[in-house]
Amino acid sequence: MDIKESIESVRRQFRSDSDPFPSDKDSLENLKIKFLGRKGLIANLFSQIPNLSNDQKPIAGKLLNHLKIELENSFPSDTESAFPLEEKIDRSLPGVTYPPGNKHPIQSTMDEIKRLFGQIGFAVAYGPEIDDDFHNFSALNFPKDHPARDMQDTFFTKEDLILRTHTSNVQVHLMEEKQPPLRYIVPGRVYRNESISFKSFCLFHQVEGIYIDKNVTFSDLKGTLEYFVKKMFGSKTKMRFRPSFFPFTEPSAEVDIWSEKNNQWLEILGSGMVDPQVFKAVNVDNNLWNGFAFGMGVERICMLQYEIDDIRLLYQNDVRFLEQF
Repeated sequence: MDIKESIESVRRQFRSDSDPFPSDKDSLENLKIKFLGRKGLIANLFSQIPNLSNDQKPIAGKLLNHLKIELENSFPSDTESAFPLEEKIDRSLPGVTYPPGNKHPIQSTMDEIKRLFGQIGFAVAYGPEIDDDFHNFSALNFPKDHPARDMQDTFFTKEDLILRTHTSNVQVHLMEEKQPPLRYIVPGRVYRNESISFKSFCLFHQVEGIYIDKNVTFSDLKGTLEYFVKKMFGSKTKMRFRPSFFPFTEPSAEVDIWSEKNNQWLEILGSGMVDPQVFKAVNVDNNLWNGFAFGMGVERICMLQYEIDDIRLLYQNDVRFLEQF
């Protein structure tokens, strides 16, 4: 057999032995040694070149080099990367136990608020965090020159578009899109351009509620909020309703609970009967329908529930703080 036939014979043998290609590290190494090792078939062919005539030597050398490169390129350049798990996993070692994660305290408080109101028939609705002036202010009885707008420092994205200052904007969308009766709570993030301190943040969460039906009274509002307070803070919690002002409710009241720790009343939410002007803005007949609305800061409820004295702790992602929950 001349050298050309020997080279082709080795090529055919390699194709046969490598079909299928080895799927484990040891078989791959054995195949590589057989053909490309120091005493392999390619090395044996190279050892025959000195015995060839001068005319055959360059031709055989060229063909043999091509075959060698062809075979080398058939193998992965890095065997370790081709079999990354081989010999790197000691299956006799004990497994690694990762600690279970927990809900963020804000999320836990939000979930509990939704659960409690869900038990008395309130559905959950969500809406846009970027909204127009009409849904955030005008429809809620905040005229352009109303001084109550100064109570809420607003982030404007561009003319007439703002980061909502409360989730009441979703209540407006609900009254526009659905026919009464309505019974919803609206959880979500809100934004106000406020200085950051231990008690205020530029981003926080609210849950607003709205109930519209026939013959809804302030007593219905009072009973709903008493239920919530007793369930959230305990059946022995002292609470009071205090007259207040909100542009979109009339009459309006704030709800306080008594803190034994601080020996004082603490405000937790605002509420009131929906103002007829709000119904007018969304084309709801206030002679037929009436209702109440309320709103609370989730961070405020969370801080009271867990006795947290600095709102900034809720946003610093400090594991030492979060792992307590």
